[in-house]
Amino acid sequence: MDRLTLIGVVLALVALVGGSVLKGAGLSGLWSPAAFVIVILGTLAATLVQTPMATFRRAMKILGWVFRPPARDGAAQIRRLVEWSNIARRQGLLGLEPELSNVDDEFLRKGLQMVVDGNEPEQIRQTLEIEMQGQQQRDMAAAKVFEGMGIYSPTLGIIGAVLGLMAVMKNLADPSKLGHGIAAAFTATIYGIGAANLALLPMAAKLKGVVNGQALEREMLIEGLIAIAQGENPRNIESRLSGYLH
Repeated sequence: MDRLTLIGVVLALVALVGGSVLKGAGLSGLWSPAAFVIVILGTLAATLVQTPMATFRRAMKILGWVFRPPARDGAAQIRRLVEWSNIARRQGLLGLEPELSNVDDEFLRKGLQMVVDGNEPEQIRQTLEIEMQGQQQRDMAAAKVFEGMGIYSPTLGIIGAVLGLMAVMKNLADPSKLGHGIAAAFTATIYGIGAANLALLPMAAKLKGVVNGQALEREMLIEGLIAIAQGENPRNIESRLSGYLH
C-alpha cells in the first residue's frame, strides 16, 4: 500500500467534509442524487465515447496501481544482472539457460532468452525497445483515461449547476424553495471540481509516474542484457547501471 496516496485520500476527505461542516453546510449539503447522476454518470459517458474498449479495460486494470504500484527494486535487478554476467563469463551465454526458470518478469525473461540464443546485441536492443515502447504507450493511454475524466467532470459540474438554477427559476413564486434549490445546484459544481482536483487528475499523474518508472527500469534491463551479450566486465556493468538508481 502506498502510504502517501492513503494519506492524501484521507486529507482530501477531511478537507471536503470538514470544510462543509465548518462553513455551516453540514454533511447533508454534500449529498445530491441529481448532481451525482449528472456529474459522475455524465463524466463516465463522455469517457466511454472517447476511449477505445481495450484502453478502457487497461485503465481499469491499472487503477489499483494508485494504491499498490508494482514493486520495483532497481538495486536487486542490478545485482541479478551482475550475477548473470559472472555466469556468462565463466560458462558462456548458454550457462544462463537454467536462470530462465527463475525469472517471473515476462519482459526480462524474453530478453534473457534472446541473450542465451546468441542474438546480436543490436537485434536484442531493437526487439526489447519496441516492446518497451509499445507497453509504455498502452499504459500511458490508459492513465490518460483518468486525465480525461478530470477534464470533463468540472464541465459536467457546471452543467449540473445550470440545470439546478433552471429548476430554481421555475419556483421563484415560492421563496421557501429558493435557498435549498440554489444550494443543490452548486453541489453539482462541488462534485465536478472536487472529483477532478481531489481524485481524477492526481490519479492520472500518479499512474503516469508509475508507467514512466517502469519504462526507466526496463531501459536499465535492456542495457544490462546487451552488456552481458557483449561480454563486458561485471564491475563495469554494475557501475554503469547504478546511474539508473539516481
